[in-house]
Amino acid sequence: MTELPFYEPTGNEISLFEHAFHQRLPLLIKGPTGCGKTRFVSHMAARLKLPLYTVACHDDLTAADLVGRHLISDKGTYWCDGPLTRAVREGGICYLDEVVEARKDVTVVPLGGASQRTHICARLRGMSGADARRAVRRAPAVAGASSRHRAGRTRARPPSPDSDRSSSGAR
Repeated sequence: MTELPFYEPTGNEISLFEHAFHQRLPLLIKGPTGCGKTRFVSHMAARLKLPLYTVACHDDLTAADLVGRHLISDKGTYWCDGPLTRAVREGGICYLDEVVEARKDVTVVPLGGASQRTHICARLRGMSGADARRAVRRAPAVAGASSRHRAGRTRARPPSPDSDRSSSGAR
């Protein structure tokens, strides 16, 4: 028997993770640098006997980095699964480390609704809808972790029509 990676629980996080796993809910783990978020996810993957795919998130991460992409070789074009697709296929955990560093358009892929994930899997893998739904059901957990807020990285919104009136004093 393989020994579990050491983790000392500080509360009920193990039962919360297991509950999220059984309910197939995504999980966000937040805490300061060095508090054990990555160790905890590694421990839980081993405890639940699941493969773990870790992605270090950053500003340049794309949806294709998570899902996969077509590549070209001397023998032609072929599909290469990304870590999220591998986790779905194998029923594993896709761990997005420092998820706040990823762009919002990237985090929509794993954390979107189940029907959205089913559509993505079906389209990219050429599966029927029923087969894709079964595959998504095998992917029990998407865990994201963050040690800090995404300070100074908010995107500006276009001004609303009301904001022009309030700045000119017109009502």
